[in-house]
Amino acid sequence: MTYRWTSPDRLELRPHRSLPRRGFAVVILLFFTLVTIPLTAMVGTVALWGLLPFAMAALAALWWGLERSYRDADILEVLTLAAPEIVLTRTNPDKTVQEWSCNSHWIRITKHERGGPVPHYVTLNGNGREVEIGAFLSEDERKALYGELASRLSDLR
Repeated sequence: MTYRWTSPDRLELRPHRSLPRRGFAVVILLFFTLVTIPLTAMVGTVALWGLLPFAMAALAALWWGLERSYRDADILEVLTLAAPEIVLTRTNPDKTVQEWSCNSHWIRITKHERGGPVPHYVTLNGNGREVEIGAFLSEDERKALYGELASRLSDLR
């Protein structure tokens, strides 16, 4: 799961990384190897200098795309269930921090089966606002998260 309870009153949520950093290195090395194999037949010809910039540009584009994917998924959501107040803190990829808090007595958790940006969209309501939690999780993870949060919030009251 891409969310975990680090303590009984603290939940951390992060997007899933399907390609770890070691896999990133393997993909780049494999791509470089597969691109340079056909180029070895051109060594010593003028055609090599015509093809080499495009091969390296493709390698640079792959590197940039994967790095961009890592940066865009650098999100951390922390939900602290400390009575009497519940605090949700979200750290965005650009390192800005958004914070929402509500009295634990007035908080309401809602799962939107349809109509949200994703199926089984989970929101927290309270203090005059509705905030999303775990929108980047898979559908099954959002269902499980809703059940766990509903249980923990009922125990907290």
